[in-house]
Amino acid sequence: MDLPHNLLFLVIISIFLGLGQPRNPKGKRKGQGRSGPLAPGPHQMPLDLVSRVKPYARMEEYERNLEEMVAQLRNSSEPARRKCEVNLQLWLSNKRSLSPWGYSINHDPTRVPADLPEARCLCLGCVNPFTMQEDRSMVSVPVFSQVPVRRLLCPLPPRTGPCRQRAVMETIAVGCTCIF
Repeated sequence: MDLPHNLLFLVIISIFLGLGQPRNPKGKRKGQGRSGPLAPGPHQMPLDLVSRVKPYARMEEYERNLEEMVAQLRNSSEPARRKCEVNLQLWLSNKRSLSPWGYSINHDPTRVPADLPEARCLCLGCVNPFTMQEDRSMVSVPVFSQVPVRRLLCPLPPRTGPCRQRAVMETIAVGCTCIF
């Protein structure tokens, strides 16, 4: 799979994991049932339990897909273009957009996965569809989405012991759009 399809897959998996679901199911009042914050998704486990249970196979698959996307970015023979242009010959949605974007690697050693592909806008303005030139009367802005990651919680020196992991949601740029 190429990078835009992988990013689309990432967004679909995020939706599948329940990021778009309401926090309180219909007919259930706040405060009723489990106590404490709940993990996103259909399973609605308390967040403190999420870090203690074995991750679901779909989470492992999600992380493997992220690793593949990062590997594709690192091994890409395409030069890291920062040029504001639209290429209608490509099927890559990020290059066909009127607010094109590229990808960079967001690295954080205290996160699992440590590397996430992140979108960066290639234009300050937007590409005018009639002239195919950048128009600065409009603005390209990143589109953000929350993705599930695990934070490594390690004891600070002089304490010793194993690191723990905690499931959290992190906001990253997944594309760019044009605003007027």
